[in-house]
Amino acid sequence: MANHKSAEKRIRQTQKRTERNRYYRTKIKNIIKGVHEAVINKDVSGASEAFKRANKELHSFVSKGILKKNTAARKVSRLNVLVKKLSQEQ
Repeated sequence: MANHKSAEKRIRQTQKRTERNRYYRTKIKNIIKGVHEAVINKDVSGASEAFKRANKELHSFVSKGILKKNTAARKVSRLNVLVKKLSQEQ
């Protein structure tokens, strides 16, 4: 256990950040999973709607400083490839 005030504060800060990071990591995974599920179910309109939502959310995370710009761009690009491939099959 921490013996100094500063160490106790660091523990509190770390716990707070861990909870926040876990929340956003889960949210990002769920957003991406929504697009993947729509693609697997071959739902073109659902996939495109889920992709639009994912694009908006991921780029909003960039503006909040949760994701880096290139990371969000990479994730959006990979989702876009899946959605376009699905729409071309139909």
